[in-house]
Amino acid sequence: MGLHGKLIAAIEFKAGGDVFHEIMRYNPEHLSKATPDKVHGCDLHEGEFGHAGSIICWKYTHDGKVKRAKQVIQSIDEEKKLIQFKMLEGDLMEIYKTFVITTHVETMNDIDLVTWTLEYEMLNEDVEHPISLLSFFIDITKDIESHHLTKP
Repeated sequence: MGLHGKLIAAIEFKAGGDVFHEIMRYNPEHLSKATPDKVHGCDLHEGEFGHAGSIICWKYTHDGKVKRAKQVIQSIDEEKKLIQFKMLEGDLMEIYKTFVITTHVETMNDIDLVTWTLEYEMLNEDVEHPISLLSFFIDITKDIESHHLTKP
């Protein structure tokens, strides 16, 4: 078993790809409103939301446990509606040597797809691939979509 891994999921997003990208780039603190059972907080520690080099701390519940993550926005590509977050500290870093989360939005045949890519290096061969975390991000995407489609 290799220690490096990459998981990818693309989900149709009916609330508009621009909506998803804007939330993830400029207003990630709003995730706790759209998905309060999963994301409990997002604090800016350095820089500005929406800018590469900024540092963000998250509080979230995954697999029934409250967790935290400290990330740097590693890169942003506005044309591709892509944001890449590199994990600095937190629960994931106890079992992974490196962990990068990328979101991007693409439109194909008038359908907006939100793609999550998880790239990681495990600390040892006993660590499982983060399939449940990918599922967690899919659920967050669906929660954001539902939240925006049901807004008055």
